[in-house]
Amino acid sequence: MKGPLFYSKILLFGEYGIIRDSKGLSIPYSFYNGALKVSDLSDSVSLKSNESLQKFSTYLEQLQNEQPDLVSFDIERLKTDIANGMYFDSSIPQGYGVGSSGALVAAIYDQYANNKITVLENLTREKLLVLKTIFGQMESFFHGKSSGLDPLNSYLSIPILINSQDHIEATGIPTQSTDGKGAVFLLDSGIIGETAPMVTIFMENLKDKGFRAMLKNQFVKYTDACVENFLGGDMKSLFSNTKKLSKVVLNNFKPMIPEQFHGIWQQGIDTNDYYLKLCGSGGGGYILGFTEDLEKAKFALKDYKLEVVYQF
Repeated sequence: MKGPLFYSKILLFGEYGIIRDSKGLSIPYSFYNGALKVSDLSDSVSLKSNESLQKFSTYLEQLQNEQPDLVSFDIERLKTDIANGMYFDSSIPQGYGVGSSGALVAAIYDQYANNKITVLENLTREKLLVLKTIFGQMESFFHGKSSGLDPLNSYLSIPILINSQDHIEATGIPTQSTDGKGAVFLLDSGIIGETAPMVTIFMENLKDKGFRAMLKNQFVKYTDACVENFLGGDMKSLFSNTKKLSKVVLNNFKPMIPEQFHGIWQQGIDTNDYYLKLCGSGGGGYILGFTEDLEKAKFALKDYKLEVVYQF
């Protein structure tokens, strides 16, 4: 048995903001992917994945018992396949903000959900919301609380525009230009980040009136502008707003930025060679970068590992 491939995702804009109804834009990233496979579990990685799937199947059984109207699975077949050595074979790095658990959730739903909503049907706003709700409940097993967006992106493999928490739609993004000077890139922090503690810090900060005001008047405002600029192909405004967003994040989300990156974060803002922002919840993993001149950014960040995600 070998299931279809599910891709990692990158949330270009909207991390943390979408919790407070900012816009968001999520794109599939096919460089990393995963698929369900069966083997003799002779290595520790596949064995660990198989053990995790056993626990996940128990959780899914409980989920369908508690919410029968939301989703049901062929639990018997799932448990049989797990007993026969099924695991999730994935190149998606865990704790890097690119949706490792999202791809697994998408793969399990695709193979084992009864009456599943498929990619081939007319995906109305209602159907997208149902999928997002199901995926949110499924992925909560890994994160404690999930929006369901990562698995949705992975399952559909198309860019998703988040207008608000209950208004999402599939969208098109400007065509890539492989010889373009501008780029979106990933910067490897070399540290594994954990989502739950970062979200806890954010939720604590939300109790502060000043933090809530900053979110609304700056963070959400610039995030929304970046999404509109990017989708509209207005790159001049995009970089102006990304710079503002980068500043706001450095000033207000310090715990989410590994300490050794505070300096190069500021350097990008000072030189305009690149602007950095969080990729996912932060705390490690990847940092997302935007540059109008890829060669300049590569030179400025020559001591770090850069992966180009999108060129324009």
